[in-house]
Amino acid sequence: MTETRANRGSATYDVIVLGAGPVGQNVADRARAAGLTVAVVERELVGGECSYWACVPSKALLRPVITVADTRRVDGARQAVTGRLDTARVFARRDHYVADWDDSGQAEGIKSIGADLFRGHGRLDGPRRVTVTRDDGARQTLTARHAVAVATGSRAALPDIPGLDEARPWTNRTGTDSSTVPARLAIVGGGGVGVEMATLWQGLGSRVTLLARRRLVPRMEPFAGELIERGLTRAGADVRIGTQVTAVRRPDPTGPVTLTLDDGGELEADDVMFATGRRPATDDIGLDTVGLTPGSWLEVDTTCLVRGVDGAWLYALGDVNHRALLTHQGKYQARTAGDAIGARAAGRPLDDADWGDHATTADRHAVPQVFFTDPEAASVGLTAEQAAAAGHRVGTVDLDFDAAQGADLYADDYEGHARLVVDLDRDVLLGVTFVGPGVGELLHSATVAVAGEVPLKRLRHAVACFPTVSEIWLFLLARAARQKDQG
Repeated sequence: MTETRANRGSATYDVIVLGAGPVGQNVADRARAAGLTVAVVERELVGGECSYWACVPSKALLRPVITVADTRRVDGARQAVTGRLDTARVFARRDHYVADWDDSGQAEGIKSIGADLFRGHGRLDGPRRVTVTRDDGARQTLTARHAVAVATGSRAALPDIPGLDEARPWTNRTGTDSSTVPARLAIVGGGGVGVEMATLWQGLGSRVTLLARRRLVPRMEPFAGELIERGLTRAGADVRIGTQVTAVRRPDPTGPVTLTLDDGGELEADDVMFATGRRPATDDIGLDTVGLTPGSWLEVDTTCLVRGVDGAWLYALGDVNHRALLTHQGKYQARTAGDAIGARAAGRPLDDADWGDHATTADRHAVPQVFFTDPEAASVGLTAEQAAAAGHRVGTVDLDFDAAQGADLYADDYEGHARLVVDLDRDVLLGVTFVGPGVGELLHSATVAVAGEVPLKRLRHAVACFPTVSEIWLFLLARAARQKDQG
């Protein structure tokens, strides 16, 4: 345990951070870089959800599954794949990347930047005050001169349906820390967590049934969900769209679980996982002491300053502000807010106009996301539907990846699709979506194009190497030029 001050009495800091996940660590680091003293409070593991139950373990587990799938797409290599995955080694790989759920290394990282770590449950106790309660009941009061930053993240949201408690459902945490492969796994929810977990557990040997109320990955272009569904079905999963679960039951704690469906049918599985959204981890952090509602999402301005609180001192970063529930986006917010805290503390003017140093503009215009399914789905910015709803005059450019020879060399009979969403008035990209093997590595080029508002006329001078999958850019931009010429 790394603590540089005793957990008793009181102490004053320039900045107090609630939550030591990647978001909390980033705002602490930025505040320290501005010369401010920082206290970080964490009640669970330093490193948070992402490091131990979400991004890191899920990708560590998914990589072997995707590697085998990619190998089977290349003649001469597929013949070498003669057996199943070694699940014990896959789980051991996961355990390595989560450091066996030992957070001492990340705790040492907080110490290394000159911040103090307090282990315990942090609660606001009025403006600029935080009470930390340790597991043994000891309490300490911390006071912030300039800012308190809430980075407590979110938790799995479970539906209110009969029988849920007795069914002992999986959440994302069980889905990434389990080391036993159920013979039959039902997954409820077609968003990013649902499709990734379906890909993972089907690849590890479960017979997966994925139940979704509407199309898969609904925040992406429709073709993304269609291609993911096709990939899951080919892998052996049973994907049911337009299906809801109305009740569950597991009368025998060691027996199967039965799901009642809205069409009157039933589904039996050995375990059921709910990937049905998130709720903010703000129910017990003292929001009521500063006039806010416990358990609510925290509305913020572009510097991540919380609205509805007197004075410029309370910030909300990452999942809790509900702007973009993605670790990389929360870290971006933390860096921006940390710089804003430093500027306010020093009395310097803020650069909070769009794309300024103290503005989280990308949360509205250039959010990148990747789902590590088979095939991968990657997008940034707005879908065509979102862009039109926002009032833009929109054009779309669609292309299958078979136009690019680099894609065929990457995988025999490569299957994938790409779409550009074009602002016809400014000739810049509002959004880009790729679906296909390995497309996550294409996404940053699209993110730079969208965030930089690079005119398509200039973007055509960014030459893709031959023969790489990124050649798809050449064909997309050529088609965009033809469509523009044709009016």
